[in-house]
Amino acid sequence: QVQLVESGGGLVPAGGSLRLSCAASERTFYAMGWFRQAPGKERDLVVAVTWRGRTTDYADSVKGRFTISRDNVKSTVYLQMNSLKPEDTAVYYCAAGATLQGPYEIWGQGTLVTVSS
Repeated sequence: QVQLVESGGGLVPAGGSLRLSCAASERTFYAMGWFRQAPGKERDLVVAVTWRGRTTDYADSVKGRFTISRDNVKSTVYLQMNSLKPEDTAVYYCAAGATLQGPYEIWGQGTLVTVSS
């Protein structure tokens, strides 16, 4: 089974940028999504991308600030996060699914993003 490993999280001041990476253990044709879960809240989809590069809509809260990309040669999906806000603080998870709409059944361990005000 494909395994996913996220990296790139950390502490950043408001207005800063981070790029998250999600490396798959093997080449995959799954749709790949970035989710996030803030303390005390449910896990929500941020954005997802197909193998061919088609994406879902971005979550309203990140539109214009976050960008997903995918490198199929490296089996890696990225999430470029700009103009970060304290409310972006969350654990960010990468997941693989059969379609953009899911179900997402393969999950990474998550990477923590903390945005200081």
